[in-house]
Parts: sequence; C-alpha cells; structure tokens
Amino acid sequence: MLEARAKYPDRLGLRIAFDDRLARLIYAGSDFFLIPSRYEPCGLTQMYSLRYGTVPVVRSTGGLKDSVREFNPGTLQGNGFLFQDYQTTAMLEAIHRALTFYRQEPFWSKLVDNALASNFSWEKSAEDYFQLYTRILSWPVARSS
Repeated sequence: MLEARAKYPDRLGLRIAFDDRLARLIYAGSDFFLIPSRYEPCGLTQMYSLRYGTVPVVRSTGGLKDSVREFNPGTLQGNGFLFQDYQTTAMLEAIHRALTFYRQEPFWSKLVDNALASNFSWEKSAEDYFQLYTRILSWPVARSS
C-alpha cells in the first residue's frame, strides 16, 4: 500500500491509525462499503455501514453472511450484495450488481432504506431468543419406558 500511495499520491490516501471521527465521516460519505474478508467471525464493519445507509458488498462468510442479505429487485428485500468465492471475478460481479442498482433510483432508494432499517439490537436478539424458547417449550416431551 505504501508503494501505491507513493506512486499515486493524487489518487490514493492511506492513514494507518484509529480515528473514530474519520471512520464515521467515511461511512456517512460512502455509497458502498467493500468488505472482501476471507474470514469474519463476527463483523461490525457491515453493521456500521448499514446504520449509515452505506450499502455493503461483502464476501459471504461468518458474521457478514449472517447480517447482509442479497438485494432482490423482485421482492425489494435485502440490504446489500454478497459474493461466495474468494476470487477477484466473484467480487467484481457483486460490485457490478451493486452498480446496476445504484444507477436505478427507485431500487437504490429502497436498498438504502433496507440498509437503514437493519436491526441488530439486543432487543431484537432477545425477542428472537424468546420466540425460539417459546417454540421449544411447546414441543412434546418423549417419555422413556
């Protein structure tokens, strides 16, 4: 990266530091957030981008695939774009899909709305767990002889 920055100083910026204010400005000022992780056990980056209405383009792994749903123009559901294979061509295809909808205002507006409506709060998780436990409690109990 340092070599690329030196070669293209007018086209590439690089800052190696933690700067929460700058990070928020980047999220808020971006249309897409590319996360091509090979592994991602949890992932907060995509959740931050969704909160800012920045559409994530992610590799389908770990927490990324748990929180990002492929946008479907037929149902208008989904909050981002995913790719499966850890290969440049797969990533570029996902970017192409994202750009296709970016150029179509009604779809793009709905996609951003879906991103902003994504809910990863503890209240939502607690409700999901409560519903699961309620279903489990209603299961018949097998009796041993």
